Amino acid sequence: MRKNSQLSRVLHILVHLNKSDQPITSAAFANMLKTNAVVVRRIMGMLRNAGYVLSTNGRNGGWVLNKPLDNISLLDIHQALGESTLFNIALTDEHQHCPIEKSVNRELQDVLQEVEALVLQKFSAISLDKIANH
Repeated sequence: MRKNSQLSRVLHILVHLNKSDQPITSAAFANMLKTNAVVVRRIMGMLRNAGYVLSTNGRNGGWVLNKPLDNISLLDIHQALGESTLFNIALTDEHQHCPIEKSVNRELQDVLQEVEALVLQKFSAISLDKIANH
């Protein structure tokens, strides 16, 4: 199963923006992350829509932070990216009338929801300046 590294990549970008005294282009981030600039622009657009970054045009244009990192939490970024769930454990639905499958799915669903709630609670308590200053 392929891992989703979008959150860690975005955190990487935001910490670099915090350390830079000038805008950074999507192409520069794409090169750093070994991805396509279009992918970076799509992700940065989500962060811009949430108010965390701004884009500037022109010769010296690029992306800059719009808020200090101590005002942005991991949860803020998770939500800005539109992440729906942290865990990709799929529940089976091949035997919908089987009471065992229903029981297994119910228990797994309960555990996953409980664990996700705990993780999101932790995310809300960690501001990005803590990551940048580590």
